[in-house]
Formats: sequence, C-alpha cells, structure tokens
Amino acid sequence: MKKSQYYAKHIRARISPKKVVPVMDLIRNRNLLDAKLALAFDQTKAAKMILKVLKSAEANIKTTSKADLSRLYVSETWVGAGPTSKSGRIVAKSRLSPIRKRTSHIYIGLSERDRK
Repeated sequence: MKKSQYYAKHIRARISPKKVVPVMDLIRNRNLLDAKLALAFDQTKAAKMILKVLKSAEANIKTTSKADLSRLYVSETWVGAGPTSKSGRIVAKSRLSPIRKRTSHIYIGLSERDRK
C-alpha cells in the first residue's frame, strides 16, 4: 500500500535559509504532536514560521482526507533559497555597501506511519 503524503509550503518567507535549516532538522521524522510541541517552545523566528506551515499541512489533511492524526509524522522537510532583495547603504568616501535581504521557500511533508 502506497503511503499518502500531504504537503504545505511557505513561499518567499522573509528569513534566510541558513537560519531555517537547524530548526527543520529539529522536527524531521518526529510525530506531528512532538514536532508542534518542540516548535512551540523554540523562540526563534524560524520556529514560528515553520509551526505555521506545519499547522497548514495538518489543516490540509483534515479537509482532504480521513487520515488518522495520531499516526502522522513529519516525513519530509526542506528549505530552498528564494529571491533576494538587493539594496545598498552609502558608507565612507561615498561608496556603496550592499544589503541583501534573503527569502526562503519552506516545504513540509506529512505521512502516516505504518501500522505494526
């Protein structure tokens, strides 16, 4: 029997991918409730964004299928670099110092664990 997967994504999240990756590693392969609990107690901006995406994935499951929520786990998580907004700041001797505002594409996939 093929496992069904449910996804949610946050495109152009206003945070650098470098800051999101450690939080993603924290919840990968965890049960849904454990992942939500871990993110709720993490005080980083990345954790708040990922928790929002995780709740969105859970809502997608509730509306589209009859999956057992107690058997769900975070099967896939990945983050990619989004478009970078570039500007500059004038520094000494009228030179321009670059400012890069990076964005991320955050993806989360949920699956059901096999019954044993």
